Amino acid sequence: MAFALAGAALAQTPAGNAEAATRKTSMCEGCHGVPGYRTASPHVYRVPKLGGQQALYLINALQQYKSGARSHPTMGAVAQGLSEQDMADIAAYYSSLQKK
Repeated sequence: MAFALAGAALAQTPAGNAEAATRKTSMCEGCHGVPGYRTASPHVYRVPKLGGQQALYLINALQQYKSGARSHPTMGAVAQGLSEQDMADIAAYYSSLQKK
């Protein structure tokens, strides 16, 4: 059931524009763009790189952070300020990059 709901939400996501995202990713790069970066809140862990990740995965993760289904204080706050178009654009941008 959860997969069906996630699939329905993703099917309604607008097409992403990787070029438009270059003006939307500055807050992402502060953590996800630093080689070897580890966060200390809420727990210490290695921050994942986003380059080369599948767009649908990124959109789904951002939607879950925004809804509270996926919990992380910083990511939840960031996702609250993103529209569906922002999420699609950011996902298009990161999925177009090489994995590092």
